[in-house]
Amino acid sequence: MIDREQVLHVARLARLQLTDDEVERMAGELSAILAHVERIGELDLEGVEPTSHVVEVSNALRPDEPRPSLPREVALANAPDTDGEGFLVPSPQA
Repeated sequence: MIDREQVLHVARLARLQLTDDEVERMAGELSAILAHVERIGELDLEGVEPTSHVVEVSNALRPDEPRPSLPREVALANAPDTDGEGFLVPSPQA
């Protein structure tokens, strides 16, 4: 079972602020996820080929060919702050 301190540690890593109710709920949900992962680990997968999709997929990606992009003025039109060339973002605070 995941305890409160482990949930708070993961929340800090993810930069999440959780209420006490959310911490308790997450402890239960994360514990359930880990229990399912443990059950998967118990399966006999000898001879089972690794897959990335449950069905065979071919040609799922478009060709990587150059094409016109969004004009800079349009991309920056709704930005809260720009320097005319790109987006300006606040400096990260320590």
